[in-house]
Amino acid sequence: MWLICVRIFSGWNRPKLYSFQGSLPRLPLPSLHDTMSRYLESVRPLLDDQNYERMQRLASEFENGIGRKLQRYLWLKSWWSSNYVSDWWEEYVYLRGRSPLMINSNFYGIDAIFMKPTTNQAARAASAISSCLILRRLVERQELEPIMIQGLVPLCSWQYERIFNTTRIPGLETDKIQHLHDSNHIVVYHKGRYFKVVIYKGRILKPCEIQVQIQQILDDKSEPLPGEEKLAALTAGERTHWANVRRMFFGKGVNKSSLDTIEKAAFLVTLDDLPYDYDAADPDKLDNYGKILLHGKGYDRWFDKSFTLCIGNNGRIGFNAEHSWADAAVVVHLWEYLILDELNKRYDENGNAIGTPEITPPTPIRLNWEIKHECQGAIDKSMKVVASLIQDIDLRIYVHNNYGKGFIKRCRLSPDAYLQMALQLAYYRDAGKFDLTYEASMTRLYREGRTETVRPCTVQSSKWVKSMEDPNCSTEQRVQLLIEACEKHQTAYQDAMCGKGIDRHLFCLYVVSKYLEVESPFLQKVLSEPWRLSTSQTPHGQTGRMDLNKHPNCISAGGGFGPVADDGYGVSYIIAGEDMFFFHISNKRSSTKTDCHRFAKRIEKALSDMKALYVDYQSHNGKN
Repeated sequence: MWLICVRIFSGWNRPKLYSFQGSLPRLPLPSLHDTMSRYLESVRPLLDDQNYERMQRLASEFENGIGRKLQRYLWLKSWWSSNYVSDWWEEYVYLRGRSPLMINSNFYGIDAIFMKPTTNQAARAASAISSCLILRRLVERQELEPIMIQGLVPLCSWQYERIFNTTRIPGLETDKIQHLHDSNHIVVYHKGRYFKVVIYKGRILKPCEIQVQIQQILDDKSEPLPGEEKLAALTAGERTHWANVRRMFFGKGVNKSSLDTIEKAAFLVTLDDLPYDYDAADPDKLDNYGKILLHGKGYDRWFDKSFTLCIGNNGRIGFNAEHSWADAAVVVHLWEYLILDELNKRYDENGNAIGTPEITPPTPIRLNWEIKHECQGAIDKSMKVVASLIQDIDLRIYVHNNYGKGFIKRCRLSPDAYLQMALQLAYYRDAGKFDLTYEASMTRLYREGRTETVRPCTVQSSKWVKSMEDPNCSTEQRVQLLIEACEKHQTAYQDAMCGKGIDRHLFCLYVVSKYLEVESPFLQKVLSEPWRLSTSQTPHGQTGRMDLNKHPNCISAGGGFGPVADDGYGVSYIIAGEDMFFFHISNKRSSTKTDCHRFAKRIEKALSDMKALYVDYQSHNGKN
């Protein structure tokens, strides 16, 4: 019935990007009792009997006490707002955060590593810039088709509006998102210098014309102005510090003009003076590729921009994206568009963008700065914070090509659930215990939906993990426990997508409690629990255009992010085609409990053991 209503309201013609927005339902508010029951079930494998009984008492006191009042207020908000979570999530989780964006919040994405269309940096930059501008036009005209699950169920497209012309502006207590309806320029950073590049001259410039502009920047031998080279360290460091510096030194004159040029740009491009490499025989190269995109030098990405397009000097590309304005799936959709554009003939035999410039493109304009001694000191202060963060972070990108989702589907299991179970087994072997685990799920079935948390560490998953470590447990028992664990995970994932999650509801109840100035020991306990294993699957092939059977070289290596907990792991993974997975594993070197290289080996062993388990099971049961 709902699908029929959606079609009636949106029409039967080819849908536009925002065709379904008015017909999408509001995110439903779960009952307090249901959320409390799900929460208690989720923490059972993490607590001993005594602590679990204590948590039951706290939960009961909350549900039968202040929780009822908080729920009533939240119920009112769920009716007068388009989404009872998203505005508070954006403000309190992202914009009010005072810690550095670099590593802690921003995320990165890597090129299609089996595709190398050109080694010419200027040509590849021009092609990627052109693709971004064309996609921006499609978004503005609503000509980009909305993503539909199985071609029927539309996802919310609200986040696409802020892909371009968007910057996070620092504030003393809270940041804000500045989005402009249009911008006729981008900003390019190269060897410590910023250039304004106008990309319109009556029309969008062609790739061959943009290449001329990029080459002019690469050929420019001028030196950075005093303080210019490491200026972007301010965007990477503490937010309140950056807000103070911005107010004191960038509020007028040439500094304000140049900063406005950056913040009002469609997006930022960095031309790096080093290669981005992938070599199956040398895993360190891919690790370094990821580190370059995650943090670079700490001052060569403008971490406030919606995204920075990064170009290696060997023609490979990547991005670093700010997180407050949207979630990874939206940026990855843009990324798929860029990669697919490379299938068109875009370069000549010399690696240059095809075609001949029909006009003389506007010459790039150097941005000017007057960085005073006090401002330079403020930049240096941010740089110390940034350098410490970079020194502390470690990253391992593990490529698993022994088998992929093809084998998992033959086992009749969900690939995502299977990989989450592999992570549970790997983590248990690594830490010797179970810990609170986060997996991001989307809620874009609803208007202005963003994400919900799935908790993969369940009673069922812990039983299966323990069975894998128990030599007395039979193959049949282990397989049955794995099936039950995967089914439980799938149910939890579907519940999260349908507004029946745990954590966003509890988060919003906590926000209401702060508005009402009431204390809740239960909510304080829940919100203070560390996510020691924070995971996310990078979507691949969100649209019908991405056919990996026809174009296997379009496989992306995915992307990653930093760990949430000081003594935890950040794990992003992508199911790349039928026979490959990529795992981006991060941890802090300062933690004696974590090691991303060791954890990668744990994942490899877990996946190997799981395949051996099923091969053994099938051989004994005569199944293929």
